[in-house]
Amino acid sequence: MKQVVAQGTFDLLHPGHLHYLTDAKSYGDRLDVIVARAENVTHKPKPIVPDRQRLEMVNALDPVDDARLGHLEDFFVPIREIDPDVIVLGHDQHHDEETLSGMLAAEGIDCSVVRASARDPDPESEGELLSTGRIIDRICDRRC
Repeated sequence: MKQVVAQGTFDLLHPGHLHYLTDAKSYGDRLDVIVARAENVTHKPKPIVPDRQRLEMVNALDPVDDARLGHLEDFFVPIREIDPDVIVLGHDQHHDEETLSGMLAAEGIDCSVVRASARDPDPESEGELLSTGRIIDRICDRRC
């Protein structure tokens, strides 16, 4: 059985998240997802939705076999526990595949790192939002 890991913040779920996880699942037989804890998110604004709620929503998605919160101090703890064959990065995630591959090798974790495809906006869905930031911007524009 080929084990796949995807990871992310998954704040305000949208079709782009579902595309990412569906694409990630296509790389293997089982998809485990690591949901970032809010306190570990440093590369963008903190999530709006609490950790446990984001975890519950990701766990409910069809492509996901299991989801868990990331470790508070060591990114590699859940990776070691899952022991994946492949880590699939989101198409727009800030991680660099080569850097991450090197870090995994240094930790003695043998798996490949690939990048998921981007989801093209649906031409029939006027104003489709595939970004949490854009969803927040639209809410602020319309309700603030």
